[in-house]
Amino acid sequence: MQLPFGITVCGIDELARHSAARVSHVLSILDPDWPVPEAFGSFGEHDRLEVRFHDVIEESPASVAPSAAHVERLLAFGHGLTREAHLLVHCHAGVSRSSAAMALLIAQAMPALEGEAIFAEILRVRPQIWPNLRIVEFGDRALGRNGALIAGAIGVYRHQASRRPELIAQFRAGGRAREVAAISPQT
Repeated sequence: MQLPFGITVCGIDELARHSAARVSHVLSILDPDWPVPEAFGSFGEHDRLEVRFHDVIEESPASVAPSAAHVERLLAFGHGLTREAHLLVHCHAGVSRSSAAMALLIAQAMPALEGEAIFAEILRVRPQIWPNLRIVEFGDRALGRNGALIAGAIGVYRHQASRRPELIAQFRAGGRAREVAAISPQT
């Protein structure tokens, strides 16, 4: 599949490996109290948006949940991407927040592309993804995708659960039971 720009999804500990990749745009998703990664000093010139929230899918007094305003900011950042762009999206592990955000940016750039195809491409680039459902839900609404992006994320959950069934218990225990329930009420 030909995407409208180059993509990289990674975690903080992998950032230094991508400093020579000619990244033109960076979406940096960090916990609210996390310091800015030092690796960006070796990246050269690039446009960068930093958003800060926890990797949660429900609101709680103990965390900052992703919001519609966060999603609006990242979608506005995506309007600057061109064919020559190389977008790197990172979060702490490069699994949940970053994959959800990357899906929204691809969906915005390619409005006719189905949610499953978008997530299949991100899975190809980053096989361990498990997109944050809250981010996907806000983005699906903002982009008028009528549930197509949500369905694509659920397809990823099914894929990952079939490969690594131990993830089900991990995500349930980590406050992500709604994502697990989306696979199947019996799972």
